[in-house]
Amino acid sequence: MAKDNTKILLIVIGLISLAASFAFGGGFAASMTVWLAVNVLLAVSFRFVQLIGELNFAVAAFAGIGAYAAGIATTLLGWNIVVAFLLAAISAGVISALVGFITLRAKGPYFLLVSFAFTEVVRMIYTQVEVIGGNSGMIGIFPPDALYPYYPTFAVAVAAILTYVLYHMEKSDLGKVFVAIRNNDAVVETVGIGVHAKKVLCLTIASVAAGIAGALLAFSNSVISPGDFSFILAVYVLAYVKVGGESNILGAVAGALLMTFIAQFSLSFGALEHIFFGAAIVLAVLLMPDGLYGLVTRLFGARKPKAATQHH
Repeated sequence: MAKDNTKILLIVIGLISLAASFAFGGGFAASMTVWLAVNVLLAVSFRFVQLIGELNFAVAAFAGIGAYAAGIATTLLGWNIVVAFLLAAISAGVISALVGFITLRAKGPYFLLVSFAFTEVVRMIYTQVEVIGGNSGMIGIFPPDALYPYYPTFAVAVAAILTYVLYHMEKSDLGKVFVAIRNNDAVVETVGIGVHAKKVLCLTIASVAAGIAGALLAFSNSVISPGDFSFILAVYVLAYVKVGGESNILGAVAGALLMTFIAQFSLSFGALEHIFFGAAIVLAVLLMPDGLYGLVTRLFGARKPKAATQHH
């Protein structure tokens, strides 16, 4: 799909989601709406780091950092929700910049392993710090009473805005540098661009979005625990991107929406939940190597010549 189509579709999806979130009201539908918004934001954050050719399993850690930062701001410090979200974004951004500066000299599987290890180390730290609830987690992370009825709409709006911002960054000159680094970082280095600094910047931008996603989840659930942000979350996010398609941000959005619904449906299988979810991922990857986005673009492309022939 063309760039303009992507922009238009992102706006359309955002507006439809906002209208739906407002109409759903409370209950299970409201909770599901927030989960969809959070998962979309995590998926586009994960994909953003793929622009530099890396798989960022630390997305779960940065989401957790954002969630716990928001929880600390609200429950321990008594700050309002705006400051809580700012603290979540800043905490995830600063820590990711430090981690990226140290680790992003490694590439490919090495960075993946380092990011995986970092996620588990952070999760273990949560379990040992009693002031934030230890292994039991934090409770009482509530949005303001005035916002509570509209929180799903708020979550969708935040996710939609940040998704649009990440899309524009990807299409900017900075985004082109990120892609060039993925293609051949040695060539980028020869023209005087600091590859390492740009990779750290890419990770930081994505992690700010992941931190905000974590804060959205914290205020939705009112309770967070270390287990919410283990490497399994990163595996799920990777599945969203793979199933939806990596070549376009719409793929990450579509994959997150579809797999979140499938995950909810799979709960009815009880102990077989993970088997069903895993089978869905395997089938999707085998049958749609380029994901949902690739499937749609192939179908769209296949119809074009036929339509042109008929017209001629």
